[in-house]
Amino acid sequence: MQQTISMSLEEDIRQPAFRNEHQKGIINMIYTCNWIMERQKKLFNGEKITPQQFNILRILRGAYPKPISTMQIRERMLDKMSDTSRIVDRLTIKGLVNKKTCLTDKRLVDIAITSKGMAMLERLDRRNEEMDALLHALSQTEVKTLNQLLDKIRKPD
Repeated sequence: MQQTISMSLEEDIRQPAFRNEHQKGIINMIYTCNWIMERQKKLFNGEKITPQQFNILRILRGAYPKPISTMQIRERMLDKMSDTSRIVDRLTIKGLVNKKTCLTDKRLVDIAITSKGMAMLERLDRRNEEMDALLHALSQTEVKTLNQLLDKIRKPD
C-alpha cells in the first residue's frame, strides 16, 4: 500500500492558513477521519464489504447469540447517516446475517450474524494489527490522550 508522507494539514490540502486553531482542528479531524476511512476500505475490499457493513457485523457479534433489531443496530452504528435496513439487506444476500420478524413485536425485524459472518470477522480480526497501525505515528500515551481529547469534545456543555 503506497502512502504519501506529509508534514502538515496545510501541505496536504494546500491551504496556507486557517482562520484560527479551532477551524484548523475541525478541518484536521474531518480530513484525518477520511484518511483513516480510505485505508480501512482497502482492508475491507478483500472481503468485499464496506466499513458500514463491517460495523454492523461487529455490532451483531457483540450481541451474539441474541438477535437484535435494526433499530438497535442503528443506535449503535458509528455512522448514524447509514441506511441500516439497506445495509442489512446486502449482508443478508451475502449470507452474513439472518433476518426474521420479531416474535414479540411483529413491527420489528430481528437480525443475527451467521456462521459465515462470524468467519469473516475472524479473518478480519487477524488483520487487527494492520488496522491499529493506522495510528502508528502515535505512542500508546499519545493515543490515550487523543481518545481523552476526542471524548472531551463530545461531552455536553
